[in-house]
Amino acid sequence: MDSDPLIKSYPDIGQVAFGRKGRAIVSTFLYLELFFVAVEFLIMEGDNLHKLFPKELEFVVFGTRVGGKQVFVLLTALVVLPTTWLRSLGVLAYVSAGGVLASLVLVLAVFWCGAFDGIGFHERGDVWNMSGLSTAISLFTFCYCGHAVFPTICNSMKDKSQFPKVLFVCFVLSTISYGSMAIFGYLMFGEHLTSQITLNLPTKNISSKIAIYTTLINPISKYALVISPIATAVEETVPFRESKMMSCLIRTCIVTSTVFVALVVPYFGYVMAFIGAFLSITVSILLPCLCYCKIIIGFKKFGVELMMIYMILLFGTCVAVVGTYTALTDIVKQVTPK
Repeated sequence: MDSDPLIKSYPDIGQVAFGRKGRAIVSTFLYLELFFVAVEFLIMEGDNLHKLFPKELEFVVFGTRVGGKQVFVLLTALVVLPTTWLRSLGVLAYVSAGGVLASLVLVLAVFWCGAFDGIGFHERGDVWNMSGLSTAISLFTFCYCGHAVFPTICNSMKDKSQFPKVLFVCFVLSTISYGSMAIFGYLMFGEHLTSQITLNLPTKNISSKIAIYTTLINPISKYALVISPIATAVEETVPFRESKMMSCLIRTCIVTSTVFVALVVPYFGYVMAFIGAFLSITVSILLPCLCYCKIIIGFKKFGVELMMIYMILLFGTCVAVVGTYTALTDIVKQVTPK
C-alpha cells in the first residue's frame, strides 16, 4: 500500500500482485469467508435460543417437519432478513461497533458465573492433546481473521503512520479476550466444555442470562453487514442492478442459502474449524505472503525476511491442509447417519 496509492482494498492487492486472476481469487476467498461467518451466526443463534427455550417447537415447512434448533435458525433468519434489504447500513454499523463492549461484558459475565455463581474453577483435563492440535490452531486462526478489512481500515485513517500501533493494540486486546475465555472454559468445564461456553452455563443465573443474551445480540446486529459485500458483488454482475426489487431478491437468496447450510451442517465448532483452516489461514496468512513476495520480487535479495515468509507459508499450508481435512472429516462423521 505504501508503494501504490491506488491500493484501497484487499482485492486491489491481489490485482497488483497477480492481475485480474489474483483479484478474483482474493475476492472469492473473502466472500466465502463472509458467507460461512453468516452461517455461523445462524447456528449460534439457534443453539443459544434453544438453550433459553428448550421446549420442543415443531411445525411443517413444505411437507418437512422442522423442530428444535432448526426452528430458531429459521426464526432468526426471518428477523434479520429485512435488515439485509437495506443498502445503507450506517445504523447497523454503529450498533455492531458495540461488539467490543459486548465482548467485554461476555468475558466478565462468564468469569462471574465461575467465581460467584457456584460453578468454580476446579475442572481439569488433558492440557496437551496432539489429536486436537490442528483443530485448535484452526479455531484460533478464525479468531484472528480480520486481515481482509485491514487495508480498508488503514486507508480510512487520517494518520496512516499510526496503523501499526492500532494493529498491535487490537491483537493484544483480542489475545487477552480469547485467552481469558479459553482459560475460564477449561477451568470451569474441562472436557465437558461444548463448542460454545454459553451452552454450558446454567440459565437460572442472571450472569448466565447476561452472557447468553449478549451472545444473541451480536450476530443479529452484524449479519446484514457480513452479507452486504457478497450481495453488492453479485448485484454488480446482473442486469437491473439499480432495481430495488432485484436487490431484495438477491439478498433474500443469499440469506436462504445461509439458512440451508446452517440447517444441513448445524455444528458450530466444526464449521468454525473449517473456516479457520481453509479460509482464514488462506486469507490471513497464505495470500498476504504470496502477494508480498510477488510484489517485492526483484527489489529484495533473499535474506532473513524472505526466509521467514517462506517458513510462514510452509506452516500455513500444513495447517490449512491438515486442519481442513480434520474439520471436513468431523463434519462428515456428524452428518452421516449412524
